[in-house]
Amino acid sequence: MTTPVATPWILGLTGGIGSGKSAAAEYFTTLGVDLVDADHAARWVVEPGRPALARIAEHFGSAVLQADGQLDRAALRTLIFEVPEERRWLEGLLHPLIADEISDHLARARSPYAILVSPLLIESGQYRMTQRILVIDVPQSLQIQRTLQRDGISEQQVQAILKAQSSREDRLNRADDVLVNDQDLAWLHGEVERLHHFYLTLRGGRS
Repeated sequence: MTTPVATPWILGLTGGIGSGKSAAAEYFTTLGVDLVDADHAARWVVEPGRPALARIAEHFGSAVLQADGQLDRAALRTLIFEVPEERRWLEGLLHPLIADEISDHLARARSPYAILVSPLLIESGQYRMTQRILVIDVPQSLQIQRTLQRDGISEQQVQAILKAQSSREDRLNRADDVLVNDQDLAWLHGEVERLHHFYLTLRGGRS
């Protein structure tokens, strides 16, 4: 008789813009952990031919579509950052679809625990799909500095993104584990390894 494979427990990984959550997530995957990225799921649900894209174009007009029929993310971002009601409408449409997409992918995970990485883990309610939450935290001044260097956007745009994301306090209040990422990459990798060894000892995460 074969032993059934245990279902992995789910770690939610989040952090504000510029916190280094992507670098942390990437290193977890090199340690053999299966990972689902909510940003990727958010891109899959608005691909041409999928119902969400048609609804978005109907609501915002064809200005949010590129010539090839793909979603023009920059145009859409401008519209929703300026008008909070529009952002809420879009979230109401996309969050349930993204959650379904994430669930499908997590169901295929085979590592002892799997990771859902999402910048909006708390505010989208995606944290309910996880058993434990790891927050990559960083002082706000460093967050802004890193984002300006990486994305080449204005400080005003960074501030708008920070406003739209859940506050640092909210994230930290929800966290089971906090990794303060204010040093170099080698140090971050060392911290991820330490957490990984700890997570391998857990069964089912939060009781």
